[in-house]
Amino acid sequence: MQLRDLQDRAVVVTGAGRGLGEAFATHLAQAGAAVVVNDVDEEMAWRTAENIRKHGGRAVASGHSVSDPAQAQAIVDLCVAEFGSIDGLVNNAGLNYEALPWQEEPDRVRELVEVNVLGVMYMGIAAVKAMIEQGRGGAIVNVSSGASLGQRKLGVYAASKGAVASLTYSWALDLEESGIRVNAICPLAHTRMVWKSERSLRGCPPDRTPSRIAPVVLFLLSDAAEGITGQLIRCNGPQLHIVGQPYLKAPILERQAWDAETVSRAFDEIFGAHLEPYGLEKRVPPRLRKWTEGTSTPLRSA
Repeated sequence: MQLRDLQDRAVVVTGAGRGLGEAFATHLAQAGAAVVVNDVDEEMAWRTAENIRKHGGRAVASGHSVSDPAQAQAIVDLCVAEFGSIDGLVNNAGLNYEALPWQEEPDRVRELVEVNVLGVMYMGIAAVKAMIEQGRGGAIVNVSSGASLGQRKLGVYAASKGAVASLTYSWALDLEESGIRVNAICPLAHTRMVWKSERSLRGCPPDRTPSRIAPVVLFLLSDAAEGITGQLIRCNGPQLHIVGQPYLKAPILERQAWDAETVSRAFDEIFGAHLEPYGLEKRVPPRLRKWTEGTSTPLRSA
């Protein structure tokens, strides 16, 4: 199969009315895939689908909400009814906003988690059931974010994307024997999400368009990505790389039992020198800053 030959594939792309999702749907249709263009803004979904059809592609629009399990199932059912199968899923629909922890509003938190986490789960579960019933495998591309490593004013969003990363790893393990590959991307492109933040705008100039990310999704849905699963792949336009997965860091200390005193000693004597820089900005923990920022008397050799 040629990389751009998706003629016999049917794919669902959520959040495809604009931005990254629109670019993904359009790119996949240009490669021959039949696409269900889903967006809660149904008018935008229809616009994207119509544009695909106008240029000779196959597409239908869906205004269903991924945050409702019945509607998520309806999106998958629409794909099977219209195109005879579902071979790929791009879990792109998502919400984002900036807030410090003491500014968070429970209703806003719940709405984001319902779309960014539950929506990915509902869509994936529905798609996987159909793919297993078809018996010919498939591919899922979830959309995570580099923010999952920790980013200022994005705690809830970062947590939701961290959940997507963990879900990707777990589903990759569960579905490998069924021939279903599950990967996630961490895209950075000039979209509405970036417009909301001056900080993000500084790091993502206008030339980093969603179309620059779309080839990564096309690759991951194609047979060219055979044998690639359980990966978190970041692309910001010019850069493409794999994001390392969490691991158990040595040294690993063992005792018959730990109490507060021995835990304290472990950090004072050993772990204190192994603390991890945290967040996407790799901020050094306060206990280590006296060594890294030169705030203490420098060590002198004898």
